[in-house]
Amino acid sequence: MTRIDPIPPEAWPPQIREALAELRPAAARHPFPPRRDDRPKGLNVLGTLARHPALMTAYHTFNGQVQFGTTLSLRQRELLILRVAAVRDCAYEWAQHVVIAGDLGVSPEEIERVAVGPAAGWAPLDAALLRSVDELIADARIGDATWATLSAELDDQQLMDVIFTVGAYDTLAMFLRSVGVELDADLAD
Repeated sequence: MTRIDPIPPEAWPPQIREALAELRPAAARHPFPPRRDDRPKGLNVLGTLARHPALMTAYHTFNGQVQFGTTLSLRQRELLILRVAAVRDCAYEWAQHVVIAGDLGVSPEEIERVAVGPAAGWAPLDAALLRSVDELIADARIGDATWATLSAELDDQQLMDVIFTVGAYDTLAMFLRSVGVELDADLAD
């Protein structure tokens, strides 16, 4: 049940264009794949955030870095986001990023295994990425064994991007679930 209704795009205040623009400054490094007409637009989440333009701008500045300025591979980023959505049981975040991950070449079988977790037959680095989500959400800390696996293959910036990606999407999952953002029609199909 929706607790805060989204504003329809035609009624968005002018500041929303600026807030949306904050997602894109780092897009040159890691743009989304070209938009297809059938790709989810995320209008319900954007319309709900549009009720607080200053917060939307601040979050999009941060999330724009996480999405487009990341030093992780796009596949790694999506594995992290999907695992957050699975652990937090966030249907909106899951549905949106299943599409994005699929567009980036993450197979349907891999997407299913993300929901199962780090013990679902992953290569060591992928398992450690998924385990880092579980540990950060449970303890606000990546455990020593997981850190050792991650740091053997990732540099300092990538390690930081792991933490901040999980944090950004954990925050978003809290928002989506708490205010009851409903799936957009293009995600519910």
